[in-house]
Amino acid sequence: MACSGNKGGSNAPATTPAAGSNAPAAASFKIAYVDLDSLEAHFEYFKEKKSQLEQKQQVMDNQLKGKARALQSEYQDLQRKASTLTQEQGEAAQRSLMAKQQQLEQEAQNMRAEYTTAETKFNEELQKRLDDFLKTYNADKRFAYIFSYRTGVSNILYRDPAYDVTADVIKGMNELGAGAATPAK
Repeated sequence: MACSGNKGGSNAPATTPAAGSNAPAAASFKIAYVDLDSLEAHFEYFKEKKSQLEQKQQVMDNQLKGKARALQSEYQDLQRKASTLTQEQGEAAQRSLMAKQQQLEQEAQNMRAEYTTAETKFNEELQKRLDDFLKTYNADKRFAYIFSYRTGVSNILYRDPAYDVTADVIKGMNELGAGAATPAK
């Protein structure tokens, strides 16, 4: 804002638009926010994909636990038979167990990397869906900015519920379902 030469005697400041001809007037500058906790709790596509990721994680954990139990059983079996094995047989069995242990560790590392890749892809896809939806939702440019808000993690220190567009976003994105990222016109 800048003060203008005010011949009428009014002390009200005049508004000066920001540099650039496309800048909205200060009076029309509006922001909104999307509560990500609510979005995640009520956006059906998110819940479905998150559940699939959790199931994948559980399957991987179960596979690794099963292989670890089998390896532990093999180790205990070797300990029971140790007195009947020659030194050469015992050393060979130990080398075999160590190789299996290393293979299991490598498999666990590969599974973690696979899960991390799937999780990253999911997050990127979700962000793209949200971005695409918000472009359509705000096509009339009624908001200059739409922020994300998450309890305890946000840079937004205060929020007025009047600018919460989360319900609109959830409703619109659920209507889109797993299909296109923008609503049909």
